[in-house]
Amino acid sequence: MTFTTDQSTAAAFAQSWNNLPAGSIYTHEQFIDWLTPLTKDDVQGKKVLELGCGNGSLLTHMANWQPSLLVGVDLGDSVAAAKKNLAALPFKHWQIIKADLVEWQSDGFDVVYCIGVLHHLQEPRAGFAAVIRNVKPGGQFHIWVYAREGNGVIICLVDPLRKIVSRCLPWWMIKYGIATPLAVPFFLYAKLLFYLPRLTWLRRLPLYQYCLWIAKREFSFFRHVAFDQLITPQTTYLSRETIESWLKNNRRVDQDSVYIISRNGNSWKFGGRVK
Repeated sequence: MTFTTDQSTAAAFAQSWNNLPAGSIYTHEQFIDWLTPLTKDDVQGKKVLELGCGNGSLLTHMANWQPSLLVGVDLGDSVAAAKKNLAALPFKHWQIIKADLVEWQSDGFDVVYCIGVLHHLQEPRAGFAAVIRNVKPGGQFHIWVYAREGNGVIICLVDPLRKIVSRCLPWWMIKYGIATPLAVPFFLYAKLLFYLPRLTWLRRLPLYQYCLWIAKREFSFFRHVAFDQLITPQTTYLSRETIESWLKNNRRVDQDSVYIISRNGNSWKFGGRVK
């Protein structure tokens, strides 16, 4: 079954990804941060799949780890931008597929990763099942999602706005008329926290750890993040309890290999091996 909301979300994100400069929007440092504890040793010479690849921003970095085959799957028209970005690389063992990741099935990959996608699906658990389904026995999976923990301000203030503007405004108005002005105070807040002394009481401020991470980037990246938050018709903030349940109740997951890592105080990285 294809979920209409997932198609709408993919189309919305394609508007974002296809209006970005060529190449990756992420730095190599960000790529490493998202993929850790996976390393080059886990990828080199292996078949690797990214589910929900967008414009290929992560794939362009993953190619430097020299997999034997690198495949990206996405439901949106952003696959056009992904193909252009990968075609510009010296690495040639890649394939971009336009398909619904929830339904797509392969013969199995050594490594499957999914970054920032499951929380935008109508059925996030179905996306998790798709990740596991496409890992061959003995292979690894790695996922990153928005956390319910640590995102109280976003859930209370930004998410209600998202539910309105994502359904009634064109992408350009959301990006330039709403996301841009909203990104200004967040940019100043993050930069202020970054340059202040690392005082203990400051750690209690909203999104403190996340601000220290994003403050290293330029304003255009803040606007990109704000736009991504507002453009999607669907966002679910996932609790650690929910993730633990997914991992525990999927029989293919090797429970001895499982890890769940808090990232920047407001998101989760989790993964492991498949039997």
